[in-house]
Amino acid sequence: MSQGPLMPKATAVWLIENTSLAFDQIADFCKLHPLEVKGIADGEVASGIKGLDPVSTGQLTREEIEKAQKNPSHRMKVAVSKVKLPEVKRTKGPRYTPLSRRQDRPNAILWLLRNHPELKDAQIMRLVGTTKSTIQQIRERTHWNSASLQPMDPVTLGLCTQIDLDFEVQRAAKDRPAVETADGGATLMPPELSVLPEPEEHHDARHGRPGRDEKIDADSVFARLKPLRRGEEEDDDDL
Repeated sequence: MSQGPLMPKATAVWLIENTSLAFDQIADFCKLHPLEVKGIADGEVASGIKGLDPVSTGQLTREEIEKAQKNPSHRMKVAVSKVKLPEVKRTKGPRYTPLSRRQDRPNAILWLLRNHPELKDAQIMRLVGTTKSTIQQIRERTHWNSASLQPMDPVTLGLCTQIDLDFEVQRAAKDRPAVETADGGATLMPPELSVLPEPEEHHDARHGRPGRDEKIDADSVFARLKPLRRGEEEDDDDL
């Protein structure tokens, strides 16, 4: 699909007013619907839009217009610019924030510091377009407006997207070192082991009773019962 002009409706207005091109030709060049071009010609669409000359802006040549006017089936194409603009490289500086939203940045910074303390200052700077000194002031409560700051989600404020926030949080989680436990330290018993029934020998020993594996000596038991039996017989003779 070929690329259309920069301002398609304004270009269509100019072509309608200054050429005898068919609506289909104008619609194809401006990437508009033919009915929309007809509406522009009837004054029902794009009213108040000033026409833009595509020839003066270098998007179309006079030769191309004349060729299309002579041949209704000819489709015009946007002229290739002879001037090559240098590629703009994105700097690593803070993100640009509109003036109307800059007053919300301290609230967004406070929200990030409270809800995502794992984020580095550089990540917060990328998300909300702030400076390291501002982050430090809000963290240490030395900011001039610290008493009035309220933590607010930067996504809700429109300072960054949820995708950008999730990406920075995941990156911070990967960079965070794993927590190692001390060797030989006491650890909690897993839940699947804590619900197992207690061994019977431990249960019996706790209540003072011998376990199953402990053998009972019958001779010692009867030896203890003989004095008691002898005492009962003597009591009967006395009666």
